[in-house]
Amino acid sequence: MSDQIHDPARMGSLPFVGKEMTLTPAGLQSHQTLTRRRLFALTLCVLTLIAVLVGVAMVFGADGLDALEWGMLACVAFSAPWTILGFWNSLLGLFLVRANRQTMPFANLKDSDTPIRGRIAVAMAIRNEEPQRAFDRLLAMRRSLDHTAWGHRFDLHILSDTNIDGIAKQEERLFALHRDALDGAGHVTYRRRTSNEGYKAGNIWQFLQDSGVGYDLFLPLDADSLMSGEAILRLVRIAEANPRIGIVQSLAVGAPAESAFGRIFQFGMRHGMRAFTLGSAWWQGDCGPFWGHNAVIRTGAFKAHCALPKLNGRPSLGGDILSHDQVEAVLMRRAGYEVRVVPVASESYEENPVTILDFMTREQRWCNGNMQYWRLLGMPGLRPTSRFQLFQAIMMYLSAPAWMILTALGAAKAVVDPMMIFDGTLAIGLCALMVGMSLTPKIIGAIHVMLETGGVARYGGARRFFAGLAVETVFSVLMSPVIAVHLTVFLIGLIFGRTGGWSGQIRDAHGVDWRTAFRALWPQMTFGAVVLGTLAVFTPAAVVWVSPVILGLLLAVPFTVVTASPAVGQWLMKRGLCAIPEEFDTPRILTDLGVRETTPEMAA
Repeated sequence: MSDQIHDPARMGSLPFVGKEMTLTPAGLQSHQTLTRRRLFALTLCVLTLIAVLVGVAMVFGADGLDALEWGMLACVAFSAPWTILGFWNSLLGLFLVRANRQTMPFANLKDSDTPIRGRIAVAMAIRNEEPQRAFDRLLAMRRSLDHTAWGHRFDLHILSDTNIDGIAKQEERLFALHRDALDGAGHVTYRRRTSNEGYKAGNIWQFLQDSGVGYDLFLPLDADSLMSGEAILRLVRIAEANPRIGIVQSLAVGAPAESAFGRIFQFGMRHGMRAFTLGSAWWQGDCGPFWGHNAVIRTGAFKAHCALPKLNGRPSLGGDILSHDQVEAVLMRRAGYEVRVVPVASESYEENPVTILDFMTREQRWCNGNMQYWRLLGMPGLRPTSRFQLFQAIMMYLSAPAWMILTALGAAKAVVDPMMIFDGTLAIGLCALMVGMSLTPKIIGAIHVMLETGGVARYGGARRFFAGLAVETVFSVLMSPVIAVHLTVFLIGLIFGRTGGWSGQIRDAHGVDWRTAFRALWPQMTFGAVVLGTLAVFTPAAVVWVSPVILGLLLAVPFTVVTASPAVGQWLMKRGLCAIPEEFDTPRILTDLGVRETTPEMAA
């Protein structure tokens, strides 16, 4: 299974003529088909954006547009496209699944028992993580792989960047204790770097240079990753059947969580991301995403074409690239290999942050990394869709601050012109439209579940499913402005050299005390109080328009304390609220980790 015979540098010498020249590298779809899809999705988004902007201009411009109103209109133009794109991705995804349209031509494997021909490295990168959790997951995956007929094709590699001696000693002790079990039918290695150069991407890259020889494919994992043997084999078979696919990304979903924050968040993500991912995969096609883990990658192509550039300048926007995954995806596609996502849930899991403070820490690191993409938009040879994906990754972190600036400008307008004239009916309609579009992925996901045979039953029945929807909707409304203000403050800090950092994540449920929550979230509360006070004094009628934003900001501290409370998490678990299907029908890979199935008596 050599990658050399598929070297894209030799493609020009191959006798591709006529119609074959129009196919994507794997020969699965025509470029014309994907171009039509992309133009269709673009047209839908542009027309919707124009309609929104015209409506906003009519609301603000009833008596002409002044400087503040032009600024507010610019904020809408800046932030609305990404809400609109999510709206149409979800609608497209629902249509595709209900119409039973083909969206994965690369995944139509005729024989699920096809032999595995190559050697695969399963590489888990860890840094200052709780070691037992990581080793438990590797042990479960080794057992699951060895339950198939192909465990001997897989070697496990533990790639440590841990710089805390106490944690490093625990890693070494656990490796010595479990070495034979981790070997299984294959082989296992543990190595610890003395530096964190290049962060996780540098960790993986050094492994490939030092030990990647002889592996046809590799599977990168985070410390919280978990995949069943069958889920891994499916990705490997797709890669082996399609030598021109460089990355096959699984749809990693949240594993059952104990913390209230984690449970509610992953409940919304589970049904909300299904149609969204399907719709986006329909037009992204061969320029799909890579999320950095739970994906099978062609080793030779990755080593030859996916070395990350080191950016000029100092951190925060220079130096090593923090958000490596999407850059590696566009480099792989530039080299003539497809990047594909399998947009259906399988036994491929990750863990979500357990408190909003942990979530904010992760978001600021991702935000920092995505802002570095400004320097990469001009890279030569990128496909237009790949270039758009880098731009989209930037804008998704700038849209939230744009909404906050819009709120601030609205408060300023209330001071300057408390008697401003606007069409109340149109304003209500636009407000409902934007809120509805922002919630569409989750609404469509819920509709998808309800339309599936047995879909609601998999979530514990109608009562629990709809109760979970209500809880998660309130949760999302309260959380969104808190995150938006945090990102706004962080982006301002980036201008002055602040960085997102790179450290281990806390993955066990834990409480947050009131003092810690206040120290972290006083900017949110202050901003909310200033906006509320300004509107209450100058334009009391406008308070109702921004009440969802204001409420989330003012309640930021109690929201954090309550959703972090282990007792609240246990209360939700015992009643089966905000549960995911795996809690009612637990796969073997999860029971191997000690996840208990929720019984009717427990959920009563």
